[in-house]
Amino acid sequence: MLMRTDPFREPDRLTQQVFGTAARPAAMPMDAFRDGDTFIVELDLPGVAPESIDLDADRNVLTVRAERRPSVGEDSEVVIAERPTGSFGRQLLLGETLDTDRIDASYEAGVLRLRIPVAEQAKPRKIAISGGDARKQISG
Repeated sequence: MLMRTDPFREPDRLTQQVFGTAARPAAMPMDAFRDGDTFIVELDLPGVAPESIDLDADRNVLTVRAERRPSVGEDSEVVIAERPTGSFGRQLLLGETLDTDRIDASYEAGVLRLRIPVAEQAKPRKIAISGGDARKQISG
């Protein structure tokens, strides 16, 4: 069987996996980092109305859902449509050491920013040791 090679097929396939297609949009790009006793998660949601973002925490699973509606009217003729529309979703598995009851969320300039504090019981604490005449503290 003879197959013609297309040098643009593989890069095009990889681009579709990363950026998605109109029929199957890609996941929300995300950055996550720790700043002291708080974990910060930033998700890119350009063009999404704040009221269409839904954020749920169930035990240690955080679910983010959003919807980007098309900006084109029904009577308009679409020439090019590369920006994905529809519903997006992503689930994050959070560690047991994070306080999901105190998550703070803000949305500005197309970026959803979540601040997730470390739970008090997971923070290091001092333990007093008694014995003899002197009491010492050891960091735990």
